[in-house]
Amino acid sequence: MKNVFTLFLAAFISLGVVSAQNLDFQPNQFADDKKGVIYNKELAFDLRMHTNGFAIAANIGRIKTYYLTKYFHFEIGEIKHPKEQRHSFDYPSNGRTSRSFVYGKQNTFIVIRAGRGGKRYFSEKAKRKGIAVGINYQAGASLGLLKPYYLDFWRFENGDPTNVYFVSEKYTVENEANFLDINKIYGSSGFTKGFGEISVVPGVQGKFGVHFAWGAFDEFVKAFEAGVMVDVFFKKIPIMVDVQNAENRPFFINLYISLQLGKRW
Repeated sequence: MKNVFTLFLAAFISLGVVSAQNLDFQPNQFADDKKGVIYNKELAFDLRMHTNGFAIAANIGRIKTYYLTKYFHFEIGEIKHPKEQRHSFDYPSNGRTSRSFVYGKQNTFIVIRAGRGGKRYFSEKAKRKGIAVGINYQAGASLGLLKPYYLDFWRFENGDPTNVYFVSEKYTVENEANFLDINKIYGSSGFTKGFGEISVVPGVQGKFGVHFAWGAFDEFVKAFEAGVMVDVFFKKIPIMVDVQNAENRPFFINLYISLQLGKRW
């Protein structure tokens, strides 16, 4: 994860340097600090990575003044349990190779978020095509989608170890011993398995971050952000079976970094 964060940050800085070299100052771009600028609408997309997952988002905003943009926020992403560890046995059998899997995982947890937010700048660097520094805050509702996590297990026809077939199973109380027997696991059944069994958990969410924008009112949005995000649901989220002290909770607090690209008009 640290290597991914480093590459992500390096790519963003390179983008900002190249953009800054190709921009010319437009002294008449700002007509009135109180009424805003030539652009009064903004559409931006986020790619966010956090300590236990990722998300992609869209922000539809209105530029109220030079210092303030209000926006509606929509996103989808995944939250993983901190205890998740991926295993891979690479078993070839019957012309297929086993997929990597997470031992003890019970559900994949996908989160859809929607909310209202604001972005405030503290400096006027953006007027000179420099880096504008500010804060970004957002809060609203969330919808958690629990999709059963399926594993493929070895089976032998009539006990014959040369005649192998596989069965796909999700975790239940009845098959707990079999589900947690790592010697019987062939691999994961694939992400699409279990989509017809999704259950829904409502909740609330919010985030707060420090926002860095290259040319805060150029036509194209180029920004980097780092902060903290919180998700709270109305019940415990059973991502993992109770193994290796994998406690399931109704809330998640994550640090995040995000890259934001978009356009103003």
